[in-house]
Amino acid sequence: MLPVLRITAAKRQKRPKSRRLSRYRSVQSHSDMKHYEDIHCKEHDDSALKVNEGVVQPPIVNPYFQRRKRHTLSTDDYIKGIREGNITILAQAITLVESLLPEHYAQAQEIIERCLPYSGNSVRIGITGVPGAGKSTFIEAVGEIVASLGHKLSVLAIDPSSERSGGSILGDKTRMEQLVHNPSVFIRPSPSAGSLGGVARKTRESIILCEAAGFDVIFIETVGVGQSETAVHSMVDLFLLIQIAGAGDELQGIKRGIMEMADMIAINKCDSGNQQRAELAKRHFLNALNLFPMPDSGWRPRVYTCSATEGNGLSDIWNGIEDFLKFTKQNGYYQRNRHRQAKYWMYETINEALRNSFYRDPDIEAALPDFERKVLGDRLSSFVAARKLLEMYFGDIRREK
Repeated sequence: MLPVLRITAAKRQKRPKSRRLSRYRSVQSHSDMKHYEDIHCKEHDDSALKVNEGVVQPPIVNPYFQRRKRHTLSTDDYIKGIREGNITILAQAITLVESLLPEHYAQAQEIIERCLPYSGNSVRIGITGVPGAGKSTFIEAVGEIVASLGHKLSVLAIDPSSERSGGSILGDKTRMEQLVHNPSVFIRPSPSAGSLGGVARKTRESIILCEAAGFDVIFIETVGVGQSETAVHSMVDLFLLIQIAGAGDELQGIKRGIMEMADMIAINKCDSGNQQRAELAKRHFLNALNLFPMPDSGWRPRVYTCSATEGNGLSDIWNGIEDFLKFTKQNGYYQRNRHRQAKYWMYETINEALRNSFYRDPDIEAALPDFERKVLGDRLSSFVAARKLLEMYFGDIRREK
């Protein structure tokens, strides 16, 4: 290394003095650092160290990408695809119904109205239970049995939405890895979007679309929070409650209001080594159900034990569902229940339409921020603010008349 250093030093000594002076003058005359670096690199071509220029970073978006405008389907296209059983168009129609955009509302309502004559020919089964009870695994196991009997199954899985971000994972479909590949099964996850009662706001309309597409068995899986999931009872023919061993004794079963609406209870996770606890839980729930009055259907709820992972007891549960449907159709409760549900959802539709009309009113939208500031500043109570806003809204309606 020493000879190399001596040679380099010798080369530096041989450079003329005028060249070194010109270099310093160029540094003083140019304030731009980049220009100085270019001169420095040119004057040190004989150096063993060379710095190559970096490559230009490629753009984040492909410059050759051309965004294609999505083809907008007409109402006739939606109806034709739904009636033909096209699950892609069916999924798009459900997305249109669930949309909150005002421009989608009119077309969504027209699709629902045109699908109504083809609806009502399915068996609607609501499935609920505590988180971790194995609802998704149970649906996959029973769904395979239903599909093997020649039925077309639609699964509407409702996933809870975050109260903070408003987002939803929609991961129930990933738990049904085998069932999702069955051509006779359609699985649609939907966010609850803040709706109470364990179901999404547009679940009722989604049921109509699925029935128009030819699905004769519909499972509605709720978010799985427990007692508040009572709205699903107003849109199904049979309400199935899934429990696990160790969920509580007779007193715990009495306290749960959802027990009063359950037409059938399944004690899941009756796996190897857990049969004794499952049978004990079955006796506890049977004792609790005996304390309730007889339901309007005249059907005394049954309690089953099953294992969704091992497949034990699932056929007995489906046979019990068929017994319930046969029993309620014979005594007329099946049709009476459908009529009661239609009346209930008429009032629910009115309430939703009034709520949307109120919040979309231009005067209300302009006045809401001011009323919010007054309420937060303790200058106005919540009840007085609500009364004044309603008076403003209905006053505008009277003036328009």
